[in-house]
Amino acid sequence: MSELIHPNEALFAGEKNYPIINTCEHFAGSEKMIRKAMELQEKMGDIFDITMDCEDGAKQGQEKEHAEMCVAMARSEVNTHKKAGVRIHDYENKWWRQDADIVVPGAGDVLAYITLPKPTRADQAAEQIAYIQDACKTAGIEREIPIHVLIETHGALRDVYEIAALPWVQVLDFGLMDFISGFHGAVPASAMRSPGQFEHRAIAHAKARMVNAAMCNGVVPAHNVTLDLKNQYATYQDAYRARYEFGFQRMWSIYPAQIQPIVDAMKPDLTEVANGTAILLGAQEASWGPTQYDGELHDRATYRYFWELVQKAHVTGVAIEEEARTRWFE
Repeated sequence: MSELIHPNEALFAGEKNYPIINTCEHFAGSEKMIRKAMELQEKMGDIFDITMDCEDGAKQGQEKEHAEMCVAMARSEVNTHKKAGVRIHDYENKWWRQDADIVVPGAGDVLAYITLPKPTRADQAAEQIAYIQDACKTAGIEREIPIHVLIETHGALRDVYEIAALPWVQVLDFGLMDFISGFHGAVPASAMRSPGQFEHRAIAHAKARMVNAAMCNGVVPAHNVTLDLKNQYATYQDAYRARYEFGFQRMWSIYPAQIQPIVDAMKPDLTEVANGTAILLGAQEASWGPTQYDGELHDRATYRYFWELVQKAHVTGVAIEEEARTRWFE
């Protein structure tokens, strides 16, 4: 039997792969909460990311110390999965450069991502990314640090296609609260919660536009938080609607009880995963030529779909057939 070719080599050779990352992003602003999140990550497994927050987490006058704390936590033994990122201050805040000057050389080799909040124009995000890139060069960091950009102003939504096309951008995050505030009362507060956040036409349009911009540029769209912290079913419903009505591939968590419902709602369909795994195993044996499965013809177009599906199942903790897991993920 000829050597088996890995799906990434056979199906996406020379192309930019769509990012297959965790479907839940949990925010933590203090050292205590970051540590608890990392301990929870160790307990639950590598199924969610942690965003260490400099923007809202740093106390006034302690911005430098807070950024240094984030570096220390990123490099600590408790960060076993290396799935922690940092949200720095926004472009209009004087501390964002200091944040970058601290976190890039201090932890740029282990950070999962850097999040840029509240740009009002594409050139603001571009300037911040260029600054981070220069900081990487100065620090001798050769990797591209994934950049997440918060689309939470009307200017950012206007420029969202340009923002999504910027270098190093991996995720676009939708920021609902600030976006609604920008309507100056034209959109009611009820649109900050369900069902209004999905049904108000202005908000639904904004979400759909951001998702389309992300997908057109091979970037992951992430949904905003659920304000109801302890109602797990409400969180699940919000994540499910975000995923299946709008196409979001990721969602924020701001309370530990929200993590599992988000992951569960974002998981691929189990039957589809099982069928996709079988199709891919057969395709790999056939050197990725056309095959038949259950009376249907499959080729590289469907193989690509199912390979991304199986990868998403893997990062959300869905059990995958042992032979496939051994071949593709070990």
